[in-house]
Amino acid sequence: MSVLTIYAENMPEKGERFTDFVNIEAKLKNIGVQFERWKTDVILESATDNAAVLEAYASKINHFKNQYGFQSADVIKLNATHPDKVPMRKKFLNEHTHSEFEVRFFVEGRGLFYLHVGEQVFGVLCEQGDLISVPANVTHWFDMGENPHLACIRFFTNPEGWVANFTDNDISKSFPTLDELQQELAV
Repeated sequence: MSVLTIYAENMPEKGERFTDFVNIEAKLKNIGVQFERWKTDVILESATDNAAVLEAYASKINHFKNQYGFQSADVIKLNATHPDKVPMRKKFLNEHTHSEFEVRFFVEGRGLFYLHVGEQVFGVLCEQGDLISVPANVTHWFDMGENPHLACIRFFTNPEGWVANFTDNDISKSFPTLDELQQELAV
């Protein structure tokens, strides 16, 4: 289930929560964030390589590339045994911006985006089938959890791929991690 929690930036312990897709989509649209639900009709085996994922979703990828002028798409797959999970998580947890919009389509698993817009923070739990597009220059961070399970198709207009401009703001340390949010939702 996708979840949106909207916090005041100085009140990370209390937020307004939305679980209905229509409400999530509308609230995010108000801040310029595109949020869609795509059909994930491909079952990924653990051994499925990135090229096979791109091939399985080629028609959707090509449509999106043509619509927005993306130069490339790739796949990021992480699981609990990934050897670089700790440094990757640390990097993504630092608040940053991009000079281009950031688009992720979750073909498997989940992850938690935080968008810092004005004096609010929008926590977006994305799950399989969710597509999120974060506008250029919006400060944000991402948590994949201590034991990640995700496969995302990433779209790029910049041929260099993922390029972050870090803000040096440690706000991300104040907000619930993916693991904490999952525990809270399970209660």
